[in-house]
Amino acid sequence: MRIGFFQFYPIFGDIQTNVDHVLKSLSRVSADLIVLPEFFNTGYQFVSKKEVKELSEPIPNGYTSKRLSQWARENGIFLVAGLAEQEGEQFYNSAILVGPQGVFSVYRKIHLFNEETLWFSPGNKNFEIVEVKGTRVGIIICFDWIFPEAVRTLAIKGADLICHPSNLVLPYCPNAMVTRAIENRVFTITANRIGSEERNGKEKLTFIGQSEIVSPEGQILHRASENQEEFHEVQINPLEARKKQINPYNHLLNDRKPERYTS
Repeated sequence: MRIGFFQFYPIFGDIQTNVDHVLKSLSRVSADLIVLPEFFNTGYQFVSKKEVKELSEPIPNGYTSKRLSQWARENGIFLVAGLAEQEGEQFYNSAILVGPQGVFSVYRKIHLFNEETLWFSPGNKNFEIVEVKGTRVGIIICFDWIFPEAVRTLAIKGADLICHPSNLVLPYCPNAMVTRAIENRVFTITANRIGSEERNGKEKLTFIGQSEIVSPEGQILHRASENQEEFHEVQINPLEARKKQINPYNHLLNDRKPERYTS
């Protein structure tokens, strides 16, 4: 399976331009699955509930979902992309998995970061696995990385590959995702953005780039720069993520002792 990420600099509030740029940039790509950043179509630094409402979209009937679904159908490629979702009067920091048949899955970010807590509701759906071309795929979004339970839950459910749309500003995640891959023996794709935003007098946010793909053994198969647009893909064998036997006596998941993990 060929998997990849696209790291770029979204223009805040210009959904059509951002979507056009991504799809044009991926026009000659032949990967099976590509991960895009968190809020790839809107930018990140919202400053009001009104702005959130104007830039959020229903799924699967919003502009972005339809554009990505059409592109996926025409190219036979799966996409994981982060966007602001509206459902009634609720707004979520969400990620969709789209393929040739349309939207396969929607994940709503459970662990909101910083001012996201002002604008969005925490995710109200459990972590889930979706099979893509024989690979079991799970999704987390950005700050979910700091909670080991997120990736572990997906690993217990059978994930081979964790897709991780992000807008990272803290410096820790690229190295921490190596640990997440090792401790769960899964592949991970972190798709981050680059550039900065400083809107309406708010604190300047500088995004750290460094999108990466990591193997179940913790090998960084590729890590992007901190400030350059980049698409990169690698070929993996997802069956490697199903080898949970560490040695003849230890199995990564079977040796867990949940009854001892209570406070």
